[in-house]
Amino acid sequence: MTTIAELSLSTDEFALAETFQQLPTLDVRVESVVAEGPARTVPLVWFSNVDHNELEATLEADPTVAEHRQLLENTEDGELFYRLEYAADVESVCDCVYTHSGTVLDAQVTDGQWTLRLLFPHREELSDAVSAIEDRGVRIDVRRMVEAGQDEELETTAALTEPQQEAIAEAYRQGYYDVPREISLEELANELDISHQALSERLRRANRVLAGEQLDDPSGEVATPD
Repeated sequence: MTTIAELSLSTDEFALAETFQQLPTLDVRVESVVAEGPARTVPLVWFSNVDHNELEATLEADPTVAEHRQLLENTEDGELFYRLEYAADVESVCDCVYTHSGTVLDAQVTDGQWTLRLLFPHREELSDAVSAIEDRGVRIDVRRMVEAGQDEELETTAALTEPQQEAIAEAYRQGYYDVPREISLEELANELDISHQALSERLRRANRVLAGEQLDDPSGEVATPD
């Protein structure tokens, strides 16, 4: 079933990391992302609240940006429109999406976090893409999923990815959530043949999804912290 997923990751671990560090008041809006081949991502990006020369110098020094080219000048609202090409580290994350049949629908930055909205033909491909990104050492959160129902409308679910579901189910079966615990995190990680850190992060994300399923509003929008 076609799945739309909303994922978040830190700006420190993705595109424009140094640019956001040097220009903390910068506003970014990704107009579209053009894939040129399975491992090539060419986003079209609007920048605002920044001086043109300062942005040029910062993009030039940002190691996550391989090339940048301004497409529009002298816009009425002062926004700057660029075509970017990412460096290899960022491309490797995007490649995880494209090689598992994913499509980037849109992307935005808020409070130091990239939020990516992705489309996958099947939920299993989303799960595989998330696992591949995590294998590269990048921390990523699946905030929510939206699956296409038979009535042709999108039904929102706070579904777990397959690795998250496996981890939290095994943790429950082995008594990790019992008081006192029947198994330690280290022992459970050995059972699942993953690292202690990977299991800790996987359980944290799974718990966050399940909590969100109870706390999010009925429309399915992600709840905003107070």
